[in-house]
Amino acid sequence: MIYVVFVEPETSGNIGFLARTMKNFGLNQLILINPCSLENEAYYQAMHAREIIYNHQEYSTLGEFLEINRIDFAVGTTGTAGGSYNVPRIAVTPENLAQSLNVEGDVALVFGREGDGLTNHELELCDVVVSIPTHDSYPILNITHAAAIIFYELFKMEKEYPVEDLDEASLEEKQSLIEYMDDVLDNLDYPPHKKKNASTVFRRIMGRAFISGREAHTLKGMFRRIKDRIN
Repeated sequence: MIYVVFVEPETSGNIGFLARTMKNFGLNQLILINPCSLENEAYYQAMHAREIIYNHQEYSTLGEFLEINRIDFAVGTTGTAGGSYNVPRIAVTPENLAQSLNVEGDVALVFGREGDGLTNHELELCDVVVSIPTHDSYPILNITHAAAIIFYELFKMEKEYPVEDLDEASLEEKQSLIEYMDDVLDNLDYPPHKKKNASTVFRRIMGRAFISGREAHTLKGMFRRIKDRIN
């Protein structure tokens, strides 16, 4: 089971947003540590995830929650990752966490205060610390934005993209598109070196792109019409 733990939330609205984000990714166990008063704003922002707030649990400290529930693996979060000499804040990325997390038991994802985050002492209670790389101009993420990124990385390891009857274009179909493109270039007033560059660019795009069989068929029809117009 995965518990989402919010330490000393300062605003009801963020509690609601967090519950809403949890439901997006199939999570429902919300733990609040010494929270602010739950006001209507929490339920309003939660939208269709209000039951997560109704069913939440509260504890006075993070240590109390971890001890009473005998959590097998606690994941702390920080917006200020540390170097080798700040051991409590040595962090991994959400992607690293998702790829390496293989725990049978109860996991706690621990998020800190909106203003100050988790203390070094609270981070020391965790088995691993996660930090999300951000731009230097505004490095600290809102709690719910950070949560969404971490939830997504964990969720995508378990669920494949739900697409039915989507067949990728074959190598032959991609090669046929390249040949159509070359035919179009042959009929344009292009200098030889520009034609070569254009052909190379298109070939590379085809090489790294995901194109469905239907999309390949549509592109072929487009290239045929272009060729007919310029002939």
